[in-house]
Amino acid sequence: MTTNRVRRMMMALGALVAVVLLIDAPRVLAQATTALTGSMNLQVSLNQQAALDLGTTTFAFNRNYSTDWATGAGANQVNRLFTDQRTVAASSSEDLDLAGVLVDAAGQVLTFARVKGIIVRAAAGNTNNVVMKPDATAGFTGPFGAVAHQLSIPPGGTVALVAPTATGWVVTATTADLLEFGNSAGGSTVTYDVIIVGSST
Repeated sequence: MTTNRVRRMMMALGALVAVVLLIDAPRVLAQATTALTGSMNLQVSLNQQAALDLGTTTFAFNRNYSTDWATGAGANQVNRLFTDQRTVAASSSEDLDLAGVLVDAAGQVLTFARVKGIIVRAAAGNTNNVVMKPDATAGFTGPFGAVAHQLSIPPGGTVALVAPTATGWVVTATTADLLEFGNSAGGSTVTYDVIIVGSST
């Protein structure tokens, strides 16, 4: 192979690499500048009726508990979002590592410094409960207060936890960043939806 031919091949390869980098650059920039805004809403609408001697009385209760989010790391601000539907085997558990393992919809590896909201929905078709708690060795205690505390979510049940302050619930990489989800018994799997919002600082 002649020197000129080798030179031409190297130039062509360099041009191809440059084109690939140029095509990929907007995607990388978009990941770095992704905005996260929205809200979490809990709508409660209940009607209570009571029989009286000469009729009935009705009490209508309607209330919307809402938290709005802007992009950032302060109060009522978030910039990290994780969503997934997951399945845990019978009598088993899994840890969600909040610092440097989970991936968001844009393909970014997520490192939460603070968690501002957690929503978990256990599938109605589950037989066993979904158990949410801090990992025993490097647990994210957040809303639980202590490693020994846990929440047991029955089939069709939902848990919504919100901390809109600037502090939120602190995540400490390596020592306090694991949120455990377990299957309460044997015999069948459990499926759950999980949504976690927070900030990177």
